[in-house]
This record gives sequence, structure tokens and C-alpha cells, in this order.
Amino acid sequence: MNDREQRIYTLLVSLFIGGLVVAAVVSGKIVNFFGLYVPAGVLAYSITFAISDIISEVWGKERASEIVRCGFIALGASMLLSSLALAWPAAPFWNGQDAFAQVFGITPRIVVASLIAYAVSQTHDVWLFHLLSRMTGGKHLWLRNNVSTAVSQLLDSTIFVSVAFYGIMPVAPIILGQWLAKMAIALLDTPVVYLGVGLLRGRESRKPGIVA
Repeated sequence: MNDREQRIYTLLVSLFIGGLVVAAVVSGKIVNFFGLYVPAGVLAYSITFAISDIISEVWGKERASEIVRCGFIALGASMLLSSLALAWPAAPFWNGQDAFAQVFGITPRIVVASLIAYAVSQTHDVWLFHLLSRMTGGKHLWLRNNVSTAVSQLLDSTIFVSVAFYGIMPVAPIILGQWLAKMAIALLDTPVVYLGVGLLRGRESRKPGIVA
């Protein structure tokens, strides 16, 4: 990996982990996404699948699996730090504890849900992407990108919403809404995946990262 590739790889990993943490922090709010009711973190989390597919295609399965492991650690750390911030005694002149607790009080449960859903869905996404890569001989990136994302996002939405919101909100419509929203975003990010892969490969004759 040359210096240019290393800088881009570092940027992609940073965006991947940042997207995960932001998604966990803001998902306590349910928003209206063109008539679908979804957690506010849907956009930030969907971006991570595009990034993992770019890394899978350009640098191979091991690199993609590596960022999945790093993301899991980052989510765990964010859960611990947010819990500490919530439990830390506030300054006597600060009157925002109730509002702070309302926003971040659900964060540990959301992060636990994120950890479980993330571990299952991202691992599955990398595995299915490379299975399809072998089956297609490294061709049809659009197919691998969308099929692996569709199945993995369904797993993610079902696990995340069930763990995070069961007993608090109606989970079935949120699962459906989140999955449909993620699929709409995934279809839109396919050109971004092609652009990212094309720019990274440049004029080199690098072949897709088809790794067993």
C-alpha cells in the first residue's frame, strides 16, 4: 500500500468508525424519512456498509474484517464512556442533567443493540460480499454491493430495533421502515462505491480482493 492509498484507507476507516459512533448516539430519536419512521442514525450507519464494500473490493476480505473488529471495539468504548458521563456527578451550577439523561439515558441500551446487530450484520456483509465475488469471478460489483447490503441490513435492522426499542416503541413498523430506508440509501450509494473503487485503482491493473 503506497502513501496515497494509506491516507485514503485511514480516512475511510475514520469515517467508518465515526459513522458507527454517531449512529449509536443519535438513534434514540425516531425521525420521519419520507413517510417511514426510522432511528435518526440510519444515514450514518448506512454509510458504513458502502465503506466496508469499498475496502473489501480494493484491499480484500482481511482488511474489511479488520475494520469490523475495530468498529466493534469503538462501539464498546462509546458505551462505557457515555455511561460514565451519565453517572458522573454534575457541577452544582449545571442544570442540564435531566435533559442530558433524557438524551443519553437510552444510549447504553442502543449501543448494546448496536454491538449485537453490528457484529452479526457487518460480519455477514463481508462474508456474503466475498462469496458473491467468488461466484461472479470478481464481476458485477453493483450486484455484490446491493445483495450483500440488502441481506445484512435486514439482519441489522431486525436485531437492532428489537433489542433497542422492544417494550418502548412498536418494533415491527420501525424494523420495516429502517430496512426500506437503508435500502433506498444503499441504491443511491452504489455509484459512490464504483467511484471510490475506480479512484483507488486508478490505472493499475489491480484485481478485486477475492480472498477465501
